[in-house]
Amino acid sequence: MNEALVRLVVFLSGWALLAAAETLRPRDPLPLPRRLRWVANFGLVAIDTLVVRLLLPWLAIDAAAYAQAHEVGLLRCVPLPTGLQWILALVALDGLIYWQHRLMHLVPLFWRLHRVHHSDLVLDASSGVRFHPLEILFSMLIKIAAVLALGAPVGAVLSFELLLNAFSLFTHANLALPPRLDAALRWLVVTPDMHRVHHSIRSEEHDRNFGFHLSAWDRLFGSYLERATTPVLGLADFRQARAQTLPALLLQPLTRPPANAVMAAQPVGQTPLGRKRIGQSR
Repeated sequence: MNEALVRLVVFLSGWALLAAAETLRPRDPLPLPRRLRWVANFGLVAIDTLVVRLLLPWLAIDAAAYAQAHEVGLLRCVPLPTGLQWILALVALDGLIYWQHRLMHLVPLFWRLHRVHHSDLVLDASSGVRFHPLEILFSMLIKIAAVLALGAPVGAVLSFELLLNAFSLFTHANLALPPRLDAALRWLVVTPDMHRVHHSIRSEEHDRNFGFHLSAWDRLFGSYLERATTPVLGLADFRQARAQTLPALLLQPLTRPPANAVMAAQPVGQTPLGRKRIGQSR
C-alpha cells in the first residue's frame, strides 16, 4: 500500500467536499478572499510535507511497521484481539494528541510555533492545515515515540493519521451545522463550533477545547467550554495583511508583533483585550 498516496487522496477528497459544503452552507461570511489565504495555508502544507520527508528517516507508519516486525510495545506484551489493539491504539494516540496540543499552549517556546496556526483571522477548512514546519516535525517525533512505546498496529496508525487529517479539516470548516446536530455530536466528537471556541481572540478561551477527535478529553480534564464570548478570531498580534503571507508565517516564531497589534485586533467600539506577551502562553 502506498501510504503517501492514500493520505493525499483522502486529504484532497475531504478538502474538496468541505470546500463545497462551506460554499453551500457557510457559518459566517469570509471577509478575506479565500484564494489569498489558501496560498499561505496550502503553501505551508507543501513545505511541511517536504520538510518531514527530507529530515525524518521514519514516519509514524514506519515506526508501526518496525514495532510489528520486532514485537515491541505495550500492546504486544499481552495477547489481545486485533480489533481491541486497534481501539486501544486509536484512543491512546488521540489522548496523546490532546496533551501535546495543551503542551503547545503551555510552553512558551512551543507557543511561538503553534501561534502560526492561531493567527489565522478567519476559519475555513484550510485553517486545519496551517501549521509551522517545526511544529509538524515535533508532532511527528512525538507520534513516532508513542507508536513504538505502544506497539500500535500498522493499520491502526494509518487509520489514525487519516482521521487526524480529515478531522483537522472538518473541525476548522466554516460550516453551519444544525444546532441540535451540533449539540448531539459534541458528546462524542469535536465539531466546528466546539473547536471555534479554541480560536477565540481571548486567551482564556483559546486555551480551551484542545481535542482533535474525541470531545471526552476536554470534558474529562476540565478544558471544555461551550461557547466563546466574542466572535473575533485569531490573535491580537499579527493581524496585518503582510503578517498573513507565507514568508511571514514561516518567520513568525522569530518575529516580534507590531506595537499597535492590540488596537488593530479590536472591533469598533470595544476596549482592547489583554495581549499575550511573546514567550508566554497566557
